[in-house]
Amino acid sequence: MVTGGGTGIGYAIAAGFAQAGDTVTVTGRRASVLTEAAVLLGARAVCFDAADPAAVEQALPELPDQIDVLVNNAGGNTDFLRDDSRDLKTLDAAWTANFRANFFTAALVTSAVRERISDHGRIVTVGSIAAHTGVGSYAWAKAALEVWNADIARYLGPRGITANIVAPGLVVDTGFFHGKLTDERRELLIGNTMTKRAGRPEDVVEAVRFLAAPAAGHVTGQVVHVNGGAHVG
Repeated sequence: MVTGGGTGIGYAIAAGFAQAGDTVTVTGRRASVLTEAAVLLGARAVCFDAADPAAVEQALPELPDQIDVLVNNAGGNTDFLRDDSRDLKTLDAAWTANFRANFFTAALVTSAVRERISDHGRIVTVGSIAAHTGVGSYAWAKAALEVWNADIARYLGPRGITANIVAPGLVVDTGFFHGKLTDERRELLIGNTMTKRAGRPEDVVEAVRFLAAPAAGHVTGQVVHVNGGAHVG
């Protein structure tokens, strides 16, 4: 099950599992986008807003009864969709939006389905390099995910369930930046890497698939950085 599986990194992750022959469920907020993705993937689509507790509860009857791998991918920097304002009321709304989109999505969905996660199952959450380099409330929300992940790993560990975070740096060929990534910023981010290239969705896919594999059963509570060395974990 991949949240935010209709586009970008989430779609690439879902495609990786589907191509391996796994039965995949993708979730997301936009019904038309999600349905189209599910058809292309040969996956099942369940449309709901993972940041809304009532919507998550309402979707539960449609979600799988047994989940071997849960990938919490839903999220994104909601500041790209807002005006830059220093008004405190506006800031409060902006900060809340990023926490709901990036932290609450993972926490709510995982809490809702945790009894459906198989013994020795896997939880992989998509974080961000921003949790360590800082980019406003998006970074704060991704940093909070890392503390939450440690708690989840500790709580579910006795069942053989692992919980880890994959933290990408710059990844191209997605809609993450909503057209707001300048050439100068892109070159700066690439220049910060040791590999001197931008990340690609497939880089993240391979890290997720490693953590989801049976052989990774003793890797838990960790943050796996996929950023070309732009941040050394």
